[in-house]
Amino acid sequence: MGRVTRRHAVLRVAPGEVVRRADTLAVEEPLEIRLNGESYLVTMRTPGNDVDLARGLLYSERLITERSDIVLARYCAGSGSDGVNSYNVLDVTLTSQLAAPAVRRNVMTTSACGICGTTSIDQVLRESPYDLDPEVRVAADLVLSAPTRLRHRQQAFDRTGGLHAAGLLALSSEMVCVREDVGRHNAVDKVIGWAIEQQLLPLRQMILTVSGRASFELTQKAVLAGIPVLAAVSAPSSLAAELAEEAGLTLVGFVRGQSMNVYTHPERIIWSTNGRIRLQT
Repeated sequence: MGRVTRRHAVLRVAPGEVVRRADTLAVEEPLEIRLNGESYLVTMRTPGNDVDLARGLLYSERLITERSDIVLARYCAGSGSDGVNSYNVLDVTLTSQLAAPAVRRNVMTTSACGICGTTSIDQVLRESPYDLDPEVRVAADLVLSAPTRLRHRQQAFDRTGGLHAAGLLALSSEMVCVREDVGRHNAVDKVIGWAIEQQLLPLRQMILTVSGRASFELTQKAVLAGIPVLAAVSAPSSLAAELAEEAGLTLVGFVRGQSMNVYTHPERIIWSTNGRIRLQT
């Protein structure tokens, strides 16, 4: 759409110089999602892959379970103030077997907040349609390579430095899908929404790779999609680690260079024959 980035005038101040120039910013705009014509929520996002975003978000909310649950998703005409389609209102028609929520989520979901702590660990475990395969094994080198593989596909980040990314890395070492967004949970919803469209769930042979921290909501989304490993560049939260432990998810944080911290279920990781585990007390 050409709406992922935008130019903005800045005053660049550095030692010995002050320069006025144009900088490239990541676009952040609201997306209103309507269900069967009724407003459901507004989320702040980077435009692009909006149908995937809606599909992944509705899946994580347990309003849909598969691609066929959505009959139609289309932008609403004339949603801009001047009557021109702003592509910021998406109307999703659910199949007649599904009922849209009777109550609108009366909060604006920001780009920094997903479920905001409204779902407990017990609820996630109860609502997850898939068990995480305990027999899956993943080479440590593949996990270590995940951030680099993700970074090579972050085209908008190269221009702005201001976007999160999520990717689905197959155990065959192919990065099958990468999405960027100002919201980390949006990026994950976009890749899971893509997988729903491709009818790939459960994602038992995938590593979910994220460019930032591993929060509770991202861990929840991985569990609900049947993903066995979540690899994050930064730290997990305590609640994310608790959920991962209970759900059987291998949670890996601080994946940088040749090091990483495995917080839960390290038995999935296959270490190289030259590797040694040294325990510190």
